[in-house]
Amino acid sequence: MVDKIEIIGLAAAFLTTASFVPQVYKAWTQKATKDISLTMYLSFFVGVALWLVYGIFIESLSIILANSITGLLVLIVIALKLKYK
Repeated sequence: MVDKIEIIGLAAAFLTTASFVPQVYKAWTQKATKDISLTMYLSFFVGVALWLVYGIFIESLSIILANSITGLLVLIVIALKLKYK
């Protein structure tokens, strides 16, 4: 069973992760990434990967889910940035 604190974490995880979807969609459909900072997304990805490792160690479902999905979305933006520079 998921406790009340983890439910708050899951809600936060959903909202913060979902915030990347419009950026991925825009970059994908417009095939334009000129205004996206590669350095920012690379450093952000490293941070997300570290959060994922942390979440695995403390066995937090919300941290693991959020950072797995966010990491994937960030990698997509990075790949699109490299493809459409």
